[in-house]
Amino acid sequence: MNRSHPMPRDPAPVPMEALLATELPEGDGWQYEPKWDGFRCIARRDGDTTEMISRSRKPLGRYFPEVLEILGQVKEKRFVLDGELILPLADRLDFEALQMRLHPAETRIRRLAKETPAQLMLFDILRAGSKGFASKPLSDRRSALERFHSANSVDGLLLSPATTDRETALGWLKRSGGALDGVVAKRLDQPYRFGERAMVKVKQMRTADCVVGGFRYAEKKREVGSLLLGLYDEEGLLHHVGFTSAIAAKERPALTKELEALIKPPGFTGNAPGGPSRWNTERTGQWKPLKPKLVVEVRYDQVTGRRFRHGTALLRWRPDKAPKQCTFEQLAPELKPSEIAELFGS
Repeated sequence: MNRSHPMPRDPAPVPMEALLATELPEGDGWQYEPKWDGFRCIARRDGDTTEMISRSRKPLGRYFPEVLEILGQVKEKRFVLDGELILPLADRLDFEALQMRLHPAETRIRRLAKETPAQLMLFDILRAGSKGFASKPLSDRRSALERFHSANSVDGLLLSPATTDRETALGWLKRSGGALDGVVAKRLDQPYRFGERAMVKVKQMRTADCVVGGFRYAEKKREVGSLLLGLYDEEGLLHHVGFTSAIAAKERPALTKELEALIKPPGFTGNAPGGPSRWNTERTGQWKPLKPKLVVEVRYDQVTGRRFRHGTALLRWRPDKAPKQCTFEQLAPELKPSEIAELFGS
């Protein structure tokens, strides 16, 4: 029977991290891998004890019991693996569904584990049986990982593709933004460097023209702190899709006056921003709705559930663009199952 409590013998390893770059490195000696849109996870097993640890060294097994069961079915009784928890749902990998698992109610977790089971995508190996691989170069670790996966084939335990061909990696990068969160490059001659930013990640940065459907004041001043962004759907409804706070300090006073002159409900006619959170004051948590008059071009990296995952960069104002032209059609399509299959050569 598997237990998800921490193993007492060793502290959980701190995974190797990545530096964000604008381009994939060139030259010999690099291995490229897809960067999957999920939760980073160190998976460990020692006999009957199995655990999964997040990048922040928090236990994940309680929230993903079905993946613990997968690891418990592996023939090898002792291992330490590095990978990504992913959750295929409909025609994409669903990051929001992963986040829903981080919930205190065990009954809900068990129900979701059956309805939307997660999988583990492997991309590195630190130990198998009595053999340790962390000090070995990546070329050796990759070979060992492939042997491990071949000998311990279990449904839901996947092996991430890898290539030394930069053109193939550039193809992955072009289709990132859905199931893929970018591409990672690692040196083939490098050992596993715990806790260090010893690999390179590149994300596909895209742009979109968005309607400014509202704004929030800054925390300590009655000046604009962030712009709330919207896109129109096929029915003409304006949905909140994200925000940008990249506004130059010298521009904020004049912009605040311009925005305040446009305040008028409802701002968003579809999905609207939430209210204040427990961490915000009443002023900073609430938002002011605007007439749909202003358009900005922003740069984004990832879309989840038709929303920008992270804050966006404000590139420029678009007075030449009609607000109604700002539709969801601009956003990059998410990766479909057939394209995911292509990555595995099937």
